[in-house]
Amino acid sequence: MSDKKRLIIIEDSCSPEDNAMLQALYSRSSASVTEHLEKVKLAGSGKFMSQFYIGYGHGSIGDCGSTTIFIENVSTLTAKAIQDWRLYSGQETSTRYIDMAAQPIIDPLATTESKEILEAWMKFYIGSQEKVKEHFRQTHPIREGEDEKVYAKAINARVFDTLRSFLPSGIATQLSWHTNLRQAADRLALLKHHPLTEIKEVALEIWQQLKEKYPSSFSHELFPKQEDYREFIVKNYSYYFNPKSPSFEFSTNIKAESLEPFKELLQTRPLKTNLPSFLDELGGCWCDYLLDFGSSRDAQRHRNGVFRMPLVTTHFGFHPWYLEQLPEDLRAEAETLIKKQTEKINNLQASDEDKQYYISLGFLVSCRTYYSLPEMIYVTELRSDPTVHPTYRMIAHQMHQALAKTFPDLALHSNLSPSEWDIRRGQQDIVKK
Repeated sequence: MSDKKRLIIIEDSCSPEDNAMLQALYSRSSASVTEHLEKVKLAGSGKFMSQFYIGYGHGSIGDCGSTTIFIENVSTLTAKAIQDWRLYSGQETSTRYIDMAAQPIIDPLATTESKEILEAWMKFYIGSQEKVKEHFRQTHPIREGEDEKVYAKAINARVFDTLRSFLPSGIATQLSWHTNLRQAADRLALLKHHPLTEIKEVALEIWQQLKEKYPSSFSHELFPKQEDYREFIVKNYSYYFNPKSPSFEFSTNIKAESLEPFKELLQTRPLKTNLPSFLDELGGCWCDYLLDFGSSRDAQRHRNGVFRMPLVTTHFGFHPWYLEQLPEDLRAEAETLIKKQTEKINNLQASDEDKQYYISLGFLVSCRTYYSLPEMIYVTELRSDPTVHPTYRMIAHQMHQALAKTFPDLALHSNLSPSEWDIRRGQQDIVKK
């Protein structure tokens, strides 16, 4: 019998590569991590991993070391490409809470025509803020007992909820990417072949910085056939576009009889409680729908399913909700602007991929998602909350109706109340205590 006592150690002081190697040594050594930590101190940070020959699958070691990459002043298109990864973790600038007026705009064509399109969008976005703010103060006056500061924040948020639709997709944003070393390498291996030059350049820049910081994890050999195949994937399948995309359509391969053994489990689930993930094996649910690009970025954040990255086009027109929020005179101005901008965008001498930079976030895109049943229910209920952007909330309500009709024995806790003014938007903030 061993006299070794139970030992629990939380170790956060090592570099990502050293931390990864500390974990990897468990698989080949029964020595305590405390011994290996002494070796780290002797070798010096960043040199520990390089002392070992790794011959059994370096990838799994890369899973054990993580890093955080901060990416600033890139287009929303680049941000979405980085986030188009089921294992992405991170945050991004919110167009629903932040005034984007001072943000730079990425203009890959850099022509007189392209500049005019971007300037026209921003002129309307900036010039309409006070008019829309006053309009909302009249239509949603402060109520007795409501806090003035919270109310003011809620009004501002509603203004940005509406006017963000006129921001061009080339508007610059910032994002963080918290990832383990292997996933960073795998994602960047694809992004460096992306059809958009900006995304390729960003991917190569990140790769180079990671290689300099973590040479043991980013210096592996690249094989031409693999690189050619990755380029084929990204060139042909980076974007999803269905010219006949329905406004909403639901389908599933889950058979009703397969739910029978889990009837009690499905019927007794409390509010804000997830179904167990083993139910994923029952099959999945597909949803095809039209949603403005601004809100589709929220749909993309659900990592446990598949969300096809939509190609931003003018094909389906502008989401009517945004226009309905404007005062009558401003709505007429917006409709005229959209018509002129659509014509100018379509006349640009550029690929469909590059034209995306000049199309505003309010244009409808074709979306396709696949979720297991537990994830479908989670997304439906979460996105049915009144604080969710109204255009995406409409889709969540249609998801609820499809689930309720197809699986009548499911307990669903969606919020089906009308999308009305909600001062809680003013409380969704990060502030210093």
